[in-house]
Amino acid sequence: MVRNSLDLIVRVKEVRGHCPVYKVGDEFIIKEGFKLISTIPLCMHSLASILPYYVALSRGIEPSTLGLASPGKYAQVQCLDPHLVPHSGTVIFEIIPQIKK
Repeated sequence: MVRNSLDLIVRVKEVRGHCPVYKVGDEFIIKEGFKLISTIPLCMHSLASILPYYVALSRGIEPSTLGLASPGKYAQVQCLDPHLVPHSGTVIFEIIPQIKK
């Protein structure tokens, strides 16, 4: 187990256009800072958008410090797929630190 690491819930907040993978409310977890846990299919475009930030967020860095949110808000990232291309959509994700019990 990695010490000083928060679990992160990655939740679909919004879908713009048509996403063939996600719907609003879908979520997966990044556990202990590196374990990807999911019961739903995942899209590689979305993972590419999350990869630059998940380590810092799992270490407790404030999303506002990374430019991903206003102070006190959850981080938000957007997948790389443009929603203006026919038959595609872009997804906005919230990345929420999970309080460990």
